[in-house]
Amino acid sequence: MNNHKFTNSLINETSPYLLQHAHNPVDWHAWNNEALALAKKENKLLLISIGYSSCHWCHVMEHECFEDEGVAAVMNQNFINIKVDREERPDVDQVYMNAIQLMTGRGGWPLNCIALPDGRPIWGGTYVPKGNWIQVLNQLSSMFIEKPEEVIDYAVKLTEGIKNTDLISLNTNKKEFTVSELENVVDEWKQHMDFDLGGRKGAPKFPMPNNYLFLLRYAFQANNKELLDYVNTSLTNMAYGGIYDQIGGGFSRYSVDKKWHVPHFEKMLYDNGQLVSLYSEAYLATKNKLYKNIVYETLQFIENELTSNEGAFYSSLDADSINLKGKLEEGAFYVWTKNELKAILKGDFQLFSEYYNVNYYGFWEHDNYVLIRKNSDEEIAKNNAIAILELETKVASWKKLLLKERSKKERPRLDDKALTSWNALMLKGYIDAYKVFNEPHFLEVAINNARFIYTKQIQEDGSLNHSYKNGKSIINGFLEDYGAVIEAYISLFEVTSNEFWLNVAKQLTDYSLDHFFDEKRKMFYFTSNKDADLITRKMEIEDNVMPASNSIMANNLFKLSFYFSNNYFFETSKQMLQNVENRIVSYGSGYSNWLQLMCNFSGDFYQIAVLGKASKNNILEINKNYIPNKIIAASTKKSTIPLMKNRFVETKNLIYVCVDGTCQLPIENVEEALNKLKINF
Repeated sequence: MNNHKFTNSLINETSPYLLQHAHNPVDWHAWNNEALALAKKENKLLLISIGYSSCHWCHVMEHECFEDEGVAAVMNQNFINIKVDREERPDVDQVYMNAIQLMTGRGGWPLNCIALPDGRPIWGGTYVPKGNWIQVLNQLSSMFIEKPEEVIDYAVKLTEGIKNTDLISLNTNKKEFTVSELENVVDEWKQHMDFDLGGRKGAPKFPMPNNYLFLLRYAFQANNKELLDYVNTSLTNMAYGGIYDQIGGGFSRYSVDKKWHVPHFEKMLYDNGQLVSLYSEAYLATKNKLYKNIVYETLQFIENELTSNEGAFYSSLDADSINLKGKLEEGAFYVWTKNELKAILKGDFQLFSEYYNVNYYGFWEHDNYVLIRKNSDEEIAKNNAIAILELETKVASWKKLLLKERSKKERPRLDDKALTSWNALMLKGYIDAYKVFNEPHFLEVAINNARFIYTKQIQEDGSLNHSYKNGKSIINGFLEDYGAVIEAYISLFEVTSNEFWLNVAKQLTDYSLDHFFDEKRKMFYFTSNKDADLITRKMEIEDNVMPASNSIMANNLFKLSFYFSNNYFFETSKQMLQNVENRIVSYGSGYSNWLQLMCNFSGDFYQIAVLGKASKNNILEINKNYIPNKIIAASTKKSTIPLMKNRFVETKNLIYVCVDGTCQLPIENVEEALNKLKINF
């Protein structure tokens, strides 16, 4: 390990990832105006190295290359070296990830790009072993000195390519969205679905929460049993897999195999926030007890491991931790040997090993097992002739015992910065869990976090900041921050009826339209018009593990259009969907959040206004039902929100059911109101 013989300027940063490199012999700079100006002044190539704190291969390359004094000498002599935390600067990451994908056809982290002093890229790669790395650096620095025209010419062409990807043009071909269009998308998608194990066919397997949220909804609305079975297969196997921490709760990033078994062991806030929302919704739709357990255990994990005393959520836990030999090893904290388990569990080992497959099925490598389930509690209880309740009691005691034992190990490193967008995804997870399970504690945590974002991350001019660490709010926010916070605040209004949150959501939307929106293309840029220019200004269109910031904003505008009777919001939302429509049909899994919006336009979409002293109880009753095609507004007094304005009657409890802006006569009975709601297309 480093002996702090060296210190570079990263020592002044707050990002844990950047601080991890503060004692490298490489003369690292953070991405800032000073470093970029220095490259131009000295006419040196930029070496831009992008990663994140829980990235296994980032640590490997650091150890092999960036801690090596010989490698550092080459880097320091010929380059201005810039380290970027992709979680802090997703804008920089997007541009150079795009570049590397154009150059090599693939991308990943660590992401290493060599660029001209003005930032235009000329070479890109991911993990590069030490020998190759030195070779690449020497070749590129020589080429820049000997043939600068060729290098610049290549950079010009590549930058043009980067500018053209993901730029959406206005689609003026206006037409209505239909259910048959949704059907075509799903039929095309089915070819890639693994109906046996869930997820996408083959390996690796990523839990893509938004895909299943859409498919769950579509399966219900289209009455498609085959698709509902697929969603349940996926969610069950994810919950049974090693990708889920069977002892401590919470999900890892993805599994390297096709049975959701061996994960890359890092645990990210954005995965867990969205998966809590997914499993809550899935429980509401199916009443599957397994899904409820997953939600409760995952939120317990978030509370234990990723929550600050200010109510903020930390970013991630590393994949690597120190093993018994004192070496950093991936998964060391989470795996078990058979002998360890026998010693801890004693007489229960046999039953435990059947339950968690301490056998060929759960074996990983080096005598280590990654716990994985295969059978339901009912099947295990029946096979072993014990009562379900007895088995459940045993499982709970095993988890407690192993959690205690595991806590004696060296813990994985924590990335303790709080990112606004990821916090909002976790906030929405808590809100969705509260909505479904009516657990007051979940709402308490949610309100705490919503206040943290409001008081620490929203600035005096109405803008949002992206990151928070050690009491410092930094980095002007990106569209993902605005989109995720607006969405979470709308959801918080729906469960609390506190109009403050809805009004803040509206203010942030107005700010986004002023500073991120391209009026000509009717799409949002990822960066604000107040930010310093990168080599190009990107638009985020495709839904990935996190939905695209444009799809989140389009959904937000759709909902807000009904709350505020705002036709501009409605038409903008529709136009944004039309702009990407031609991309959706052939690649549904990359546009699932857009497809949620398409469902809203294709079938009936309900606005429910609940007024009167009993509105809180009436909302609870309505929320016991899976109704994906609705928004709710409620008030116990007169309201100025357009959806509820002039509808409050002092002595009555009234429920207005509106469809696409047209309202029926008010009803006083929840059951009667529910009967007016049609989920199916």
